[in-house]
Amino acid sequence: MNKEIKQKLTRNWFKLLQNIICNDIEKLEHNKIKFKSKIWSRNKIKNEGGGEFRILKNGKIFEKVGVNFSEVYGKFSNEMKKKIPGANKNPNFWASGISVVMHMSNPNIPAIHFNTRFIYTTYGWFGGGMDVTPCIKDLKEKSLIHKELKKMCNRHNKEYYKKYKKWCDDYFYLPHRKETRGIGGIFFDYKKNNWQKDFIFVRDLGVTFQKIFNLIINEKYKKKWTAKEKELQYIKRGRYVEFNLLYDRGTKFGLQTGGNIEGILMSLPPIAKWN
Repeated sequence: MNKEIKQKLTRNWFKLLQNIICNDIEKLEHNKIKFKSKIWSRNKIKNEGGGEFRILKNGKIFEKVGVNFSEVYGKFSNEMKKKIPGANKNPNFWASGISVVMHMSNPNIPAIHFNTRFIYTTYGWFGGGMDVTPCIKDLKEKSLIHKELKKMCNRHNKEYYKKYKKWCDDYFYLPHRKETRGIGGIFFDYKKNNWQKDFIFVRDLGVTFQKIFNLIINEKYKKKWTAKEKELQYIKRGRYVEFNLLYDRGTKFGLQTGGNIEGILMSLPPIAKWN
């Protein structure tokens, strides 16, 4: 299978998944509030792709949720090509992906992040994952999330869950705080074993993410909360901001490749606090 077909199949899946997730979110809000959409271009003079980011704010369930799709291409800068696999000899690249960040109105419901992407330089690879950041401990919920992720990973390779869980724990870590961002999940990058099998795995992760966020929200959205718990949520969101601005690869990649700034920074919560 040539690279053009691989690129078309992956970008079509990411776009379809954006529509599926947005439809689910609007249904959870009983269609009383809708996403606002913005189409953007990477370079308005040259044709270097772009994307669509969708934002929904001030819902009964979602205080802010962003669902971003992108397909961009062009040439890496001399500085960037040193950091990206396969780009040192040839700076041309193509990248497509979907990124979702959910910040909830109810502090009993954790913040949820998911993204998957396919990048092609002189060869292609997948990356992505999902992780969950609660402000109130819930061991039952943590067990459910990891059980679903393990079950999904095991459908593809019995070694994936342990490997990708550790990668997630190591990646979503704030060294300056000496703490993890949340309760983990799975994370992977530079995945290029067998394109067809890797693509099936990435699609399965997207469907599993959809299942997990629906399970979590339907379980908790009616649960009562206090002003004190809301303050805890704001403090935890501060940690989220610190990670995304200091360490997150996706944020850095987007900013360094001329991505849409609003779309890249959609991961930031509407309100956050620091002690």
